[in-house]
Amino acid sequence: MLEAPRTEAMTTAGGFKLRGLRWWIVGLVFLATLINYVDRLTISVLPPVITKDLGLSNTEFGGIVVWFLFAYTISQGVSGKVYDKVGTRLGFTFSIIIWSVAAMAHAFARGLTSLSIFRFVLGFGEAGNWPGAAKTVAEWFPVRQRAFGMAIFNSGAAIGSVLAPPLIVFLQLKYGWQTTFLVTGTLGFLWLVLWLLFYQTPERHPWLTNEEFRLIREGQSSPDGGKEFAAQNESEAEAAPRWRDLLRYRQVWGIVIARFLTDPVWWLYITWLPLYLANARGFSLAKIGLFAWVPYVAADAGSLAGGWLSGFLIGRGWTVDRARKVVILCAALLMPAGIIAAFVSSPMAALALIGVVLFGFQVWINNVQTMPSDFFSVKAVASVAGLGGTGAGIGSMIFIFTTGWVVDHFSYTPILVAAGLLAPLGTLVLFTVAGPIRRVPFEVRQT
Repeated sequence: MLEAPRTEAMTTAGGFKLRGLRWWIVGLVFLATLINYVDRLTISVLPPVITKDLGLSNTEFGGIVVWFLFAYTISQGVSGKVYDKVGTRLGFTFSIIIWSVAAMAHAFARGLTSLSIFRFVLGFGEAGNWPGAAKTVAEWFPVRQRAFGMAIFNSGAAIGSVLAPPLIVFLQLKYGWQTTFLVTGTLGFLWLVLWLLFYQTPERHPWLTNEEFRLIREGQSSPDGGKEFAAQNESEAEAAPRWRDLLRYRQVWGIVIARFLTDPVWWLYITWLPLYLANARGFSLAKIGLFAWVPYVAADAGSLAGGWLSGFLIGRGWTVDRARKVVILCAALLMPAGIIAAFVSSPMAALALIGVVLFGFQVWINNVQTMPSDFFSVKAVASVAGLGGTGAGIGSMIFIFTTGWVVDHFSYTPILVAAGLLAPLGTLVLFTVAGPIRRVPFEVRQT
């Protein structure tokens, strides 16, 4: 779908203009990500209540997580293609409706089957947030600011993880778990009203100043200085890229494999951290409530710091290739702190080291998620980001399955050690396979 060009009437018309509009746009995506995590974590905070009311065993409840991840993995690639086909405005509309309806439907679950179906649909809808956000940032931000734009929206995941437990517990104690799902699911529809009222692409947005439009478009040049973007976007406007076209490029495989290897670090801790603190570190439920959110504050700091740092270095004259890779490498070298966490005797020291891991991961992922827009034109960004998310989902599913078996038969220690090695390995693969960060002359092959 080709966006209409910015007309002379839009350029010269008076009326309301909002300076720094791109920051308000990414703020909307930040709110969507925060709501995404509140909806996702509602069930994670309430398992004692839900399993008792629905008569579920721990094994059955664990299987529900797998259904979510399975749908999430499938939808990363599918959603990326949808966003590249219909655009960010409609793409986010589809995603938020699907996941909000699914979140509210949890209130009507009556057993394992219905709850598994609702989790599957929730995962399918929620996955669209990430390729959609990557495409939005690519449309609205110049190259040197993209990593920071990604950091702002990605911080919604960490802040959502901090806010969700107290909000969900309050709603549960006040109204019960069914009403809790209805309330948290409604948040997405409230956000959708704001999105449809305020969002347009830069070419169509009447509030965008001429100066900001020029900044955005001048910043759409390739990382190595070329200015071929505009013509390339026009040539690709007739069709969204196909996966087989994208998979011809080593840059895509570098991103996919790196995320396959490294994203399980994040999923390990958001899935198993409460049980690890309880079973391996002796935390009571009250103590988990008091301290389990701390690593996610570190993750939020990492999200913002990682996005800011690469943009700062680019602004100081570093090439995009050098700036991104230095920040990614430093982040990868922080994540083996999880190995030390496995062996320290102090529970609080272990929690602090896990905070270092999540700080490093968010620095890493914000810059890696920016790379699709470094390599490819806007038309392909969501599809490439979706393929990267698919690799991340597959790797995370395998690791989560493995974690349960290893913990049952041995302990958490082998898992924490393995997770500590994944990020350096993923980074080595990323740099080796993807090569230098510069614009790829991408072509959509017509059938």
